[in-house]
Amino acid sequence: MDIPAAQAPRVDFLIVGAQKAGTTALFDHLSDEPAYGLSRIKEVHFFDDDSRDWGCPDYGAYHSEFPADAGLIRGEATPIYLYWPQSLERIAAYNPQIRLIVMLRDPVERAWSHWRMERARGETEPFSWCIRQGRARLLAATPWGHHRDFSYVERGFYGEQVERLFGLFPRDQVLLVRAEDLRTDPTAVLTQVSRFLGAPPPAPVPPRQVHVGRDMPGLGQEDVAYLRRLYARDMARLADLIGQSFW
Repeated sequence: MDIPAAQAPRVDFLIVGAQKAGTTALFDHLSDEPAYGLSRIKEVHFFDDDSRDWGCPDYGAYHSEFPADAGLIRGEATPIYLYWPQSLERIAAYNPQIRLIVMLRDPVERAWSHWRMERARGETEPFSWCIRQGRARLLAATPWGHHRDFSYVERGFYGEQVERLFGLFPRDQVLLVRAEDLRTDPTAVLTQVSRFLGAPPPAPVPPRQVHVGRDMPGLGQEDVAYLRRLYARDMARLADLIGQSFW
């Protein structure tokens, strides 16, 4: 007998961000662990879908993306959830007890990696322009001030996004992880994740790289210094929120 969508067990955890901060690598690692029932595709893009009827959402469509096996810890990874307006609020309405993993990467490196990805997809403007004048493109976007592709700078304002997250969920339901740590010591990070999610500890694993784009010239010291200045206040905001500096 099918369980009505309203009564179906809720998804247990989400990897909600940030884009280009190791979310694919973490999802790939977790897919090797038998305790987890991950979504059929990595990025389901359910809670950022503004075309849905959020007054009466169809969670059945969402749950169909996951294995129905009882006992599995079910989760997915859609990194835009941390950034996109109303996504976190929709998640809180869906499952107030859900556990959330936030992967963070040095925001300058994240912006550069994001631009490289979009460049391969057709972005025509140079990085220097995109992080300065190009930010005006978001003012013509819907919702205002947000863009799925051109948000090179904006997605790196972690303090602002994490503060919003902490306003919706208890802090013990949120795990912040540095992408750099997953890359260099995946066993330690996966042990931390398994403890957070209530899964058995993982076997030791070697570092792996997933979806690493080809390198490109173009990241100059002037751009790095500009972004460091731009992010300084937000980085201090993040450090105040979590009680430590990530970088």
